[in-house]
Amino acid sequence: MNRATTSLSLKHTIAGVLFLCAMAMVPCYGQAPTATKGTKQRIANPLNDLLEEARKDIDAQKYEAAIVPLQKFLAEKDDFAYAHFQLGYVYTALGRGKEARPEYEKALQLDPKMSEAALNLGILLLNEDPAAAVAPLAKAVDMLPAQSRPRTLLGLAYEKSGDLKNATTAYEGALALDPKDIETSLHLGQLLIRQNRATEAEARFRLVLSSEPESPSALLGLAQSLEAEKKAEAAAAYQDYLKTQPDDTAARQRLVHLLIANQKFDEALAEMEKTQKGGTPSLESLKLRADILIGQKKWDDAVAVLRQAVSLAPQDAHLRGGLGRTYLQQRDFPNAEKELKAAIGLDAKNLTYWKDLTTTFYLAESYPATLTLLDELAKREPPTPGELFIRALCYDKLQQTKAALEAYQNFLAADQNRNPDQVWQAQQRIIVLKKTLEKKR
Repeated sequence: MNRATTSLSLKHTIAGVLFLCAMAMVPCYGQAPTATKGTKQRIANPLNDLLEEARKDIDAQKYEAAIVPLQKFLAEKDDFAYAHFQLGYVYTALGRGKEARPEYEKALQLDPKMSEAALNLGILLLNEDPAAAVAPLAKAVDMLPAQSRPRTLLGLAYEKSGDLKNATTAYEGALALDPKDIETSLHLGQLLIRQNRATEAEARFRLVLSSEPESPSALLGLAQSLEAEKKAEAAAAYQDYLKTQPDDTAARQRLVHLLIANQKFDEALAEMEKTQKGGTPSLESLKLRADILIGQKKWDDAVAVLRQAVSLAPQDAHLRGGLGRTYLQQRDFPNAEKELKAAIGLDAKNLTYWKDLTTTFYLAESYPATLTLLDELAKREPPTPGELFIRALCYDKLQQTKAALEAYQNFLAADQNRNPDQVWQAQQRIIVLKKTLEKKR
């Protein structure tokens, strides 16, 4: 997830518990556990006094002070589920999660129907151990079937555990109970993108934006969905998002990529300028700038930028190959040869580098070297009609009449008249070459 994604931090976890428990000795969701009333009636007065003391401390948010009476109570009556729940709540409010966990677990062991303990235990575990949070949150969902929040929390636990299928089901269940739940809609939309369900995600984010048109998370999610769907409006969607989060460098780079793909080079360059903060530019920014300059056919400037990028990443085959191809556009054959050979040395499986080097040798009129590379290419994949034509031209230039004639014929058989200009040229050369061979007999 990116930084705009809604997440449940430790601060939110504690806030969630405080909200649910309303900072009082009232169980979560505003109702006491069923077993509490009957149990209280059988507790001796001194123990009731301890519970009352703890309640007052909690009301006053004196959580540290509430620990002593609760511990004294439990020393006398360890089988009272609600006291364990309250001690767990106090520890949670103090940020002492490791101590809170066994208290909630004990409360659930003593009273398996205590939904408040199940819910708070799940919230407590959500960030540190999401897989362990699944069981108590699933229990809370079973005990509170009409409430959406436990299902959302269960969805988060599944998602953080990597179980995207069950996370989706949980989020959808929460939204069935509360369709206007913005937070859950955002989680579901982001999850759908991860599952390559961009069309469904787009609909979810648009629904959120209909209520909160400036939601950064929804704006980013919409842009990502549209990009995944290859829709033209993706660039505009990223621009809308960046109005709310102008410092999101990753999103701005995605926008630049989209603008380059749409050949909007001036706009792409303008967006790049917004991320430049002086000093040495990053490798990624250099790559993007080079792409823009190549798109604008500014070969000299592109070479300068690519050389700077290569100095930062000399083992990057793609950069070396790109620099070689740009040199080729300048017809700087020696430097093109150098860079393309370096690219091949780093990634010999990439046939693009081999083909560019073949073109370099041919344009530099190094016909024997061109033929050698064509032989190497033929070992790696069947030759294309274009490669067969270049082979014929090389033999022709070298005045290897018989080999040239055969190569032109092979080209015609492979091309099937798809390139009429080359076909006409080959046919004319075949006539001439045949006459030349007849004269030699």
